[in-house]
Amino acid sequence: MPVAITREVSPAIGDCELTHLERTPIDVDVARAQHAAYEAALADLGCRVERLPAEPDLPDSVFVEDTAVVFDEVAVLTRPGAESRRGERSTIAAALAPHRDVVAIEAPGTVDGGDVLVSGRDVWIGLTSRSDHHAVDQFRAAVADHGYRVHAATVTGCLHLKSAVTVAGDGLLVANPDWVDVDQFTDHRCIAVDPSEPGAANVVRIGDSVLAAAAFPRTAERLADAGLDVRLVDASELARAEGALTCCSLLIGGDAA
Repeated sequence: MPVAITREVSPAIGDCELTHLERTPIDVDVARAQHAAYEAALADLGCRVERLPAEPDLPDSVFVEDTAVVFDEVAVLTRPGAESRRGERSTIAAALAPHRDVVAIEAPGTVDGGDVLVSGRDVWIGLTSRSDHHAVDQFRAAVADHGYRVHAATVTGCLHLKSAVTVAGDGLLVANPDWVDVDQFTDHRCIAVDPSEPGAANVVRIGDSVLAAAAFPRTAERLADAGLDVRLVDASELARAEGALTCCSLLIGGDAA
């Protein structure tokens, strides 16, 4: 059974870090309701949800993906690019410890988990405002003995690599080709998002199913046409904090990404 580590929405989410979006009011109650529905969708797909309590002083802490990357053999604790987020790491390390040995990215490296795409034995790390070459080198050293190949990836126009591309199945990606060059993902097929839905590339894979944002029905139809079991979830309020579906969980075990 895959495990999904989540964290309750912080009451301070309105003070979140923003890079590509204008700040607009966030309804905390709506965000919490959407997050609970997201957790329920994970559970419906067979995940055991391990929910951490909210962090009132850490506005972005619901977006647990940015603090770690979990492999079958080891978990890599990140060093987020935004200094305000580094206080999230200690509780995530403690939550991961029962499941995996944990190694940590150290200064001067910075990397958000949202910039790390894992497909099979290939790992791509987006070079963005949050993630740098120092972290790529440390990541490579952390996982090389386990047979992973780590590549730096180019991405433009969005916050994280996984804003532009995510795994939808074995050897199958969903991507926005305006934000990322899909040719760098060798040996992978790619479903392009509908041009009217540039933010639709972020999906959560659980086995043969994917969670997709309800705001992007045309891209969801493309995924369904490719034979995927698509489950729609509403994350519109969380999106105001520049968060996406993968941001809200750390998945451990199974065919989950």
